[in-house]
Amino acid sequence: MSDIDIPNQFDVLVVGAGAAGLYTALCLPASLQVGLITKETVSLSASDWAQGGIAAAVSPEDSPKLHIEDTLKAGAGLCDLDAVKFLAEQAPSCIQSLVNLGVAFDRHDSNLALTLEAAHSRPRVLHAADTTGREVTTTLKNQVLRRQNIKVIQQALALSLWIEPQTGQCLGISLFYQGKITWVRAGAVILTTGGGGQVFAQTTNPEVSTGDGVAIAWRAGAILRDLEFVQFHPTALSKPGRFLISEAVRGEGAHLVDDTGRRFAFDYHPAGELAPRDVVSRAIFSHLQNTASDPATAHVWLDMRPIPPEKIRHRFPNIIAVCQRWGIDVFNQPIPVSPAAHYWMGGIITDVTNSTNIPGLYAVGETASTGVHGANRLASNSLLECIVFGAQMASLDHEKLIIQKQKSVNFIKNGNFAVNPSAIDWENQPGQLAEIRQNLPRLVWKSAGICREKSSLENAILQISSWQKDFAALPLSQLLLSLQPRQSVSFQQPQIEKELRLWAETRNLLDVAELILKSAVFRTESRGGHYRLDYPQTDPNWQVHTLVKNQEWVMGNG
Repeated sequence: MSDIDIPNQFDVLVVGAGAAGLYTALCLPASLQVGLITKETVSLSASDWAQGGIAAAVSPEDSPKLHIEDTLKAGAGLCDLDAVKFLAEQAPSCIQSLVNLGVAFDRHDSNLALTLEAAHSRPRVLHAADTTGREVTTTLKNQVLRRQNIKVIQQALALSLWIEPQTGQCLGISLFYQGKITWVRAGAVILTTGGGGQVFAQTTNPEVSTGDGVAIAWRAGAILRDLEFVQFHPTALSKPGRFLISEAVRGEGAHLVDDTGRRFAFDYHPAGELAPRDVVSRAIFSHLQNTASDPATAHVWLDMRPIPPEKIRHRFPNIIAVCQRWGIDVFNQPIPVSPAAHYWMGGIITDVTNSTNIPGLYAVGETASTGVHGANRLASNSLLECIVFGAQMASLDHEKLIIQKQKSVNFIKNGNFAVNPSAIDWENQPGQLAEIRQNLPRLVWKSAGICREKSSLENAILQISSWQKDFAALPLSQLLLSLQPRQSVSFQQPQIEKELRLWAETRNLLDVAELILKSAVFRTESRGGHYRLDYPQTDPNWQVHTLVKNQEWVMGNG
């Protein structure tokens, strides 16, 4: 799509174009003018990379009740029961909606094909070979591009929320697009920006996953929850790019083995390779700590040979192709794998209507903390969450939006003021930003990866604080951080698109790193996706959430 002129106001702005953003935009009433903003092209997102599938109790042998039980068990005591019930009970009708839109799930004869994944008590994971996310997002994208009321704004960067100081109402966002920073009004802003996996050196997430929505919302005063809970996928291909080898491979019968060919996972849990993800990740981590000369770069092996070749060809063509590109023949040799950051359970607190504590601001998908995942997400509930909660935006009240926009008119009717950035010294800034951007994920992986403890977390917090001071001192930061609503900026520098994105993502990653590290220090126990070497046990006194607002960390039930 070519560059387009964008209006300075919409009824609704959706920020992010993975499964959550695309489906949310489709579900909004057709009477609303919707702006769908993505910093890349449509559907270059973590959803697009999701292989395993989408969970729903659609078979006669299954039920939402069993889906609820499995989700609660995986969540290690921190799921919100009402949210989980809502997710599981809405799942079958949402799957039907996707089928009606044209998503081509695999079938056995005329029935939807279902597979088993770890910690599910029944086969309930629908799939489209091993590229389910791509099938879903491609179908949704094609539908979005047909909708007259949705304007897709690609390669645009949301920088901050526009908050009315007297009422705390969200009025829109500041947006960097085509060399300009402008302020775009909206009756509602919906953040669907995905997770923050890029804060870790080893991650299955694409480069766009820099925690933008969580960071932007936190800076505006949104309440966050449970940011210490990060799911590390146990089996990422130990090659550049950290391609994820789906859990469905183990569900179909693949074995995890060490260099001697021994299935070591049973040493750590009776379910072996099909134990919950955090358990399998720690099993691999611990095994490498005990057996490898350099655990940081070592790997174990995923052996697909126990699966019949025909089943491998049918179910995992994408995994076959990626491994072939790296010279690995999955039919005759095992795949080198090791854990990587995969999914962020925490996020912006929302209720079942996706509302946050900021009026006019909503969040859907991995950016949100709905309460469905607790301390550890059940496999294939993430795409489901995007769809079930995205569907809730169909009830967004048009009348309420009009009232919100009318209230905001007095505050914003004075027009734009331009700021001239030409006097900025650009020479050294890209290098300084790139250095922080390169070193920060290494620090967070080392200190807040699979196993954590107090001293390394606190040292990392001090380093992040130092980098934040360096970042704030940059001339570009001093210009952009002083911008007030309605002040626009036009840049003439040829490299500005790249540099401003580097600036914005580095800012967000610094904030996300601080939030994860401080949350990990705060929770003095191990639970779900958070494991402390110095507090290895689960503590019943900590069966509460970590709540964060501004710089305050508290225990809470909300």
